[in-house]
Amino acid sequence: MLLANGDAIATSAVQGWLELNEQKLTINEAGMRGIFSVSIMLLVALALAVEAVKTKEKAKEVKADVDCSEWQYGKCVPSSGDCGAGVREATCNEQTKKHKCKVPCNWKKDFGADCKYKFGRWGECEAGTRSRSGVLRKILFNADCQETIKVNKPCSPKTPKPKGGEKKAKKGKEN
Repeated sequence: MLLANGDAIATSAVQGWLELNEQKLTINEAGMRGIFSVSIMLLVALALAVEAVKTKEKAKEVKADVDCSEWQYGKCVPSSGDCGAGVREATCNEQTKKHKCKVPCNWKKDFGADCKYKFGRWGECEAGTRSRSGVLRKILFNADCQETIKVNKPCSPKTPKPKGGEKKAKKGKEN
């Protein structure tokens, strides 16, 4: 009888211990779920706060652009050498911005890359140079451009090219 009674006590003790562990697991699972839910809510709140700050900054930039109606643009300064990609500064009141720009590699340094002209034909060769004039067609970035401009280039010596009938003699052995 003692044995049966001891077994019953041992069995009920084990069952009690198992129930206690199951309750602890459910308490731990509920606690983990709560922590997970709170973490997700904090992440969402942080994302919303970051978006609000970005929106405020963009609104400030737009408002600053509206305040300035007369932007003054400087010349495009190539990053390296005389031509290629570069930076142009724009100022208005106390604001300064840098814009990307490009200086064409065939630009005429006398009148800059921001003044576009329509040129006529080259004139006759006089004293070793040819000239032509151009009329201002387009101004970019509020540049300071001349209405008309005259450009010169040296005359190229004309050498008559042989026509298709004449062939050059081949070097090497002749048969």
